[in-house]
Amino acid sequence: MAFEPKEPQKEIKYKEARIYSDAELHNYTEDELKKFKIKHSTPMCDDLEKGPWPSFVADAKRAALHRRKLPDNRMMIDRNVVEDLLGQLELSYEHGETHWKHGGIVGVFGYGGGVIGRYSDLQEQFPSIAHFHTMRVNQPGSYFYNTDYLRTLCDLWEYRGSGMMNFHGSTGDIIFLGTFTEQLEPIFFELTHVLQQDLGGSGSNLRTPSCCIGKARCEWSCYDTQDMCYEMTHHYQDELHRPQFPYKFKFKFDGCPNCCVASVARSDMSFIGTWKDDIRIDQKAVKAYIGGEIKPNAGAHAGKDWGKFDIEKEVIGLCPTGCMWMEGGKLMIDNKECNRCMHCINVMPQALWPGKDTGVSILLGAKAPILEGAQMGLLTVPFIKAEPPYDNIKEKVIEPVWEWWMEEGKNRERLGELIQRQGIRRLLEILNIPAMPQVVKEPRSNPYIFWKEEDVPGGFKRDIKDYRSRHKR
Repeated sequence: MAFEPKEPQKEIKYKEARIYSDAELHNYTEDELKKFKIKHSTPMCDDLEKGPWPSFVADAKRAALHRRKLPDNRMMIDRNVVEDLLGQLELSYEHGETHWKHGGIVGVFGYGGGVIGRYSDLQEQFPSIAHFHTMRVNQPGSYFYNTDYLRTLCDLWEYRGSGMMNFHGSTGDIIFLGTFTEQLEPIFFELTHVLQQDLGGSGSNLRTPSCCIGKARCEWSCYDTQDMCYEMTHHYQDELHRPQFPYKFKFKFDGCPNCCVASVARSDMSFIGTWKDDIRIDQKAVKAYIGGEIKPNAGAHAGKDWGKFDIEKEVIGLCPTGCMWMEGGKLMIDNKECNRCMHCINVMPQALWPGKDTGVSILLGAKAPILEGAQMGLLTVPFIKAEPPYDNIKEKVIEPVWEWWMEEGKNRERLGELIQRQGIRRLLEILNIPAMPQVVKEPRSNPYIFWKEEDVPGGFKRDIKDYRSRHKR
C-alpha cells in the first residue's frame, strides 16, 4: 500500500510564495565581495577562511554583504545581524568563553518547544544580535525536499531572520539561526499556514522523530520508516510541543541494521528493521561474484585495482559470528547464529537479501554525553512487528517506558541514565518482557542472580527445622 498523509498536502510553488526577486538575491558581484570588509575587526575568524575546506566565515560574509545592499524595507530585523555575529564570535575566540546567554521562556503561542531563546551579553556593543533566537523546523521525512520548498524557506528566513540556516541539527531539524522575539509569531504563522510545516522539538520533550530513506529508495528496508515516523510524529503531538519529560527524548527509525540515521548511538528509543527468517541467497549470483562477473560492494570501491574478489577473505572470514561457509560450491549460512550485521549483504547485494518475515528491533537508552557520558542503545525488544497504526509498539513499549521515566527520572536524566541507575531488570519488569540472551549488555559482569520474594515458593520466610529435615548435614 502506498504511503498516504493524514491530511492533503498542497504543493508549494516558489513563484507564488517567494519574497525576493532574482535581482535582490544576486545583488553583489564577486569583485565587490573581494573588497568587502565587515564593520568589525575579526582576524581569527578571517583565518578560518584559509585552507582547503569551505568556510562558514566566507558564507557569513556573503550573507553580510547581501544584507548590506538590501533596502531597509526588505528585512524585518537589523541588517547588521551577520556582521555583529562575526564580531561577537571573534571576541568569544579572544576571551575563550561564549557571550551567549539563555534566559526565560521564549516561544510561540500554544507551544513550549521549537524555539531556543538566546541573547547576547554584549548587547550595547552588538545591538543587532541582542536577541538571536533559534527556531527548529520539523524536517520532511527522509529529508525529501524540492527546490521550491527550500527557496521559500530561505526567503522567509532572509526576510524575518538572519538568513543563516543549518541543515540539519543532530536530531534532524532544519535550524533557523537568529531572529528577534517580535518575529517568532509571524514566522510560525507563515510556516504553518503557507508552508504547512511545523516546528520541531526542543527542551524536555519528544524531539523531532527522524528516519532513513526507507522503502522510498532502499531495497533493504525491512519496514516503512517514513510511515512509522509520520505516524509517531502526528500521534505524539502533545509530547512533541509541550515539554513534560525529565529531559529530551528521541525517536529514530532505521530501515535495516546498516543504521543510516545512527539510531543505535543517538536515540533514546531506536527502531531498527530486522527479520527473523533466513537470509535469502541467490547461489548463481554468489558464483558470479566469485568469478568476477559482478563487482563486490555494488562497485563502491571502483577506481583502484583491489585484486580478485575473495569470498573467504572478504565475506566469510569477516562474519562476526562465523556463521557462513562454502560447501559444494554453495554459500551456506547458519541463520540461527546470524546477528544481522549486514556485512555480507553489503558486499554482495545481488546475491543476498534480508529475510521476508520482517519487523523491528527496539533499542533503548542511547545518547551523546551529558551526565554519564555517551551510551549505545540497549537491545530490549529483539523483534516486534511494525505495521500501521503501530498500536502494539505504542501500548507495549513507548507508553510504559515514558510512564516509568516520568515517574522515576531525575531532572535532566536521560532514559539511558535511568536504566543505568535502576538496572535492566527494572526495565524488563516495566515492559513485562522476559530476560533473554539478546538483552545481555555485559556478559559475566555480575554472575549472581538475585531472586525476588514472590518468585520463591513460600517466600523468604521458612521453617528451619523443616528445611533441615530435608537437607541433613
